[in-house]
Amino acid sequence: MTATPPDVIRCAYAELVVTDLEASRTFYVDILGLVVTYEDDEAIYLRAFEEYLHHSLILRKGDTAALAVLAYRVRTPADLDLAVAYYTGLGVRVERRPAGATRGIGEAVRIEDPLGFPVEFFHDAEHVERFTQRYDQHGAGALSRLDHFNVVTPDVPAARSYYEGLGFRVSEDIQDDEGTVYAAWMFRKPTVHDVALTGGDGPRLHHIAFASQERHQILHVCDHLGALRKSDMIERGPGRHGVSNAFYLYVRDPDGHRIELYTHDYYTGDPDNPVITWDVHDNQRRDWWGNPVVPSWYSDASPVLDLDGKAQPLIERSDAREADVTIGADGFSYTSKQEGFKLGEQV
Repeated sequence: MTATPPDVIRCAYAELVVTDLEASRTFYVDILGLVVTYEDDEAIYLRAFEEYLHHSLILRKGDTAALAVLAYRVRTPADLDLAVAYYTGLGVRVERRPAGATRGIGEAVRIEDPLGFPVEFFHDAEHVERFTQRYDQHGAGALSRLDHFNVVTPDVPAARSYYEGLGFRVSEDIQDDEGTVYAAWMFRKPTVHDVALTGGDGPRLHHIAFASQERHQILHVCDHLGALRKSDMIERGPGRHGVSNAFYLYVRDPDGHRIELYTHDYYTGDPDNPVITWDVHDNQRRDWWGNPVVPSWYSDASPVLDLDGKAQPLIERSDAREADVTIGADGFSYTSKQEGFKLGEQV
């Protein structure tokens, strides 16, 4: 009998290893405007303006830039016991962590998930001041909250099945005429996604996304970077996605970690929320305005550490057809089989 999975509420925080803590602080605090909850010589704990848990991002000093952990909040403390039983049943590495092992976080369970990612589940966390109405502290580019993770995995159908077993639902996906799934957007909170699964050599972290309330806040970040003569940190955008319908900007931090600034997706909380499936040849799924996607979008992603802090080896993507489609369909030319655009089909 399959054990009951933990009841995941939402994506909650990520920990990134960075090589220059001061340079990272300048980027995440002075440019992106995140709030510092705590910092010392080894780490900085950050949150966005609407968040009241201790942090949604940890920057930890290290020799090699990488993802150290992705964390999900679960509904009750009892879900930690469910997590231990569930992942023990899956045969993956499981560790229980006492309260305070991560500053601001209560008792937790860390695992190396079946996809090779270091993942933490927790319920209890320290509460801090929510800055929602601290307009005296908001900059013009104020970010509201952590929105989602995007991970690169070699077998998207297997990854989708794993997350469905954990109780996640699909909001949108990308397929070809033969039903090959190239990417999937999956959620627990009632938005388009808490995690997106992108096909490619993995495990790697593609990006972490923070939401803003308004498009102008994202545009201000562009102006801010331009004023600092740091526009080379803008990798892609601003633009509007076809998938998710969100307005977006992708920036790269001093170590190359990719951060998305994201706003205006849609509600997915009803039990019959329809899945939107996009044709892999539809140019507008990545950018609604039809703008090409830069090559680094497909080639670059952050390495992933295991629970011992060692880099996980990469596994090549499992479906060769995906490599044949990616460049033409996603980045550098328009390859739609039909004239004009094809809106994702609801099923």
